[in-house]
Amino acid sequence: MRKVTILMFIIWISTGCSISNIGRGSAMISPQQKEKSLREANLLNNQGVQAYKRGEYNKAITFYQKSILIKEQVWGTEDLNTATSYNNLGLLYKKTGDTKKALAYITKALYIRKKLLGKANSSTAESFNNLGTLYASMGKKNKAIALTKETIKIKESIVKKERIDTAVSYNNLAVLQEELGNSEEAIKNYKKSLALNLSLFGEEHNITQENYKNIVSLYFALNNYSEAKAYAKHLIKDERIIKLDPFNVNAQ
Repeated sequence: MRKVTILMFIIWISTGCSISNIGRGSAMISPQQKEKSLREANLLNNQGVQAYKRGEYNKAITFYQKSILIKEQVWGTEDLNTATSYNNLGLLYKKTGDTKKALAYITKALYIRKKLLGKANSSTAESFNNLGTLYASMGKKNKAIALTKETIKIKESIVKKERIDTAVSYNNLAVLQEELGNSEEAIKNYKKSLALNLSLFGEEHNITQENYKNIVSLYFALNNYSEAKAYAKHLIKDERIIKLDPFNVNAQ
């Protein structure tokens, strides 16, 4: 009995050590090995894509699975590289009608992307959309609608952020052109920034008001008082009286 106990203890120690080593495996891989593994994983993924295009779905699944195995070993199960492969395999399973496996992989991809990238990201939106279309194909219309609405909400927030960033870029360009003495070009870009900010925030927002002030100042510097007066009329209460020599502008 004692021999059996000792033997079991040895097996337990050996197994524990093996599991421990596996857990530390990715940390022990050199950057060069990781790069080599990524190339191999990408090659398998591309072979999967080609097999898919030929309609050889089972072969494609095998290639994707091999690619995922490498990625899981090197980067782990919660990595964006791995998430991309989960997403691709999920879509392939959807194509073959295996909705249970499709649901598992697409959900995994969504979880990782949401965790690492946040909701307001195009890749996360893609996963929400893929999950929505999957539920639609399964006849679960209410879930599909909820996920599609979420997709739209995310995409709208991304578009809004891009428009805000574009407005900032136009404004920055105008500032640089103004510093170089290119007043006419500066005004053009201030106006582009203004147009975007008006649609995003409305006329009374401080960002929009700053656009108006910049345009008024530049027109004044160019002695174009009629244009300065026209834009000054849009300034709100705390800047309602704009003094533009040789006259005062009362912006109502």
